[in-house]
Amino acid sequence: MKRHGRTLNRLLMALVFLFLYAPIFVLIVFSFNDSSSRTVWQGFTLRWYVELVQDRQIMSALSATLLVSLLSTVIATAAGTMAAVGFFSMKKRWRRPLLTVNSIPMTNADIVTGVSLCLLFVAFFAGWETFAQSVNAAQGLIRLPTRLHMGFGTLLIAHITFNIPYVILNVLPKLRQMDKNLVDAAQDLGCTWMQAFWKVVLPEIKPGIVSGALIAFTMSVDDFVISYFTAGSATSTLAMVVYGMTKRRISPKINAISSLLFGTVLALLVIVNVREARQEKQMAQRRL
Repeated sequence: MKRHGRTLNRLLMALVFLFLYAPIFVLIVFSFNDSSSRTVWQGFTLRWYVELVQDRQIMSALSATLLVSLLSTVIATAAGTMAAVGFFSMKKRWRRPLLTVNSIPMTNADIVTGVSLCLLFVAFFAGWETFAQSVNAAQGLIRLPTRLHMGFGTLLIAHITFNIPYVILNVLPKLRQMDKNLVDAAQDLGCTWMQAFWKVVLPEIKPGIVSGALIAFTMSVDDFVISYFTAGSATSTLAMVVYGMTKRRISPKINAISSLLFGTVLALLVIVNVREARQEKQMAQRRL
């Protein structure tokens, strides 16, 4: 009975994974198909990947996506780390409600976050126009731009906004695992608080910072909905270009783009999981 139960569980698990990943596997296979057909295999080729690299629109969107992802990851990692240290230093009665608020962007629907940020930017631009006109009328030395538009700046702010909570939730557990007496010992030996942070706290929480940064980068590369509402008409990410391509005749280049994105995200997730497994082994060895 136990063997039959185990076999049934394994079969169900295999069916679940097949249901989840079969479409992606088919997409990757047909990205190497020597035909524009999405149903008939006519031979192996790298033609679509070559055309993908030669497509200026896609390459421009890819560079914008990577730039936004890298900048938002660096800024969100720095801000999230500082916020995590602040949360850790707070009393529980203040920390708990703030952590609940911090979790809202992750549990909230992306479309709600995207629309709310879009409305925020529109309201700010309207207020800025009135402010700039009054400043320009009062003096003539500095001319402020009266009209602002959504573009790369608003897209970057939006990505930083939804990345910070992920960094906080990765850094906080490392702060809890750290010995609280280390900072006091460093200060007793002559370190200032900032020196103690850089030489003692930062090395202890570095694995959490790296994990948070990798997850933030993955979320930025993968995002579509929030970017769609905050990028404006002048800036396009890779996900937005792919969405626009699906409205027209579907090109096999979409398969190639999707395969590369899947491979990138998969590689980052593998790196995160391997790092966490190594950290757990190191922690277990230290305890022994």
